[in-house]
Amino acid sequence: MTVVVGYVPTREGRAALDQGVRESLLRGVPLVVVSSRPDRPADDEALAVDLSGHLPALAGAGLSHETRHLAPGGDPAEAILALAEEVKAQLIVVGLRRRSPVGKLLLGSIAQRILLDASCPVLAVKGIDA
Repeated sequence: MTVVVGYVPTREGRAALDQGVRESLLRGVPLVVVSSRPDRPADDEALAVDLSGHLPALAGAGLSHETRHLAPGGDPAEAILALAEEVKAQLIVVGLRRRSPVGKLLLGSIAQRILLDASCPVLAVKGIDA
């Protein structure tokens, strides 16, 4: 069992990562972070920076973590759902952002697909201005 986090280098992605780490520590299970925007070359660096502050807490609790990256051209929702099945996720954590009705209609919603299609609980968090 694990906690899976869908990460993007935004405040919503950081909020999801923060909550995912808390859930992993609370549940005593490993954390798997999916970097789900392969079109951005800085994702590796952003993820390493955002995750680095959490590593001592994870290590102190004896919990493992891993990061995975979505293949170029991949579907983030499908990748997160497939990974959740593969690792028998206890929970998926995703970030939400406000979108207009037209934006939802034209672009679809990765978070919405995950919420509707996941076979485990999904926790959706909003980014908070610091």
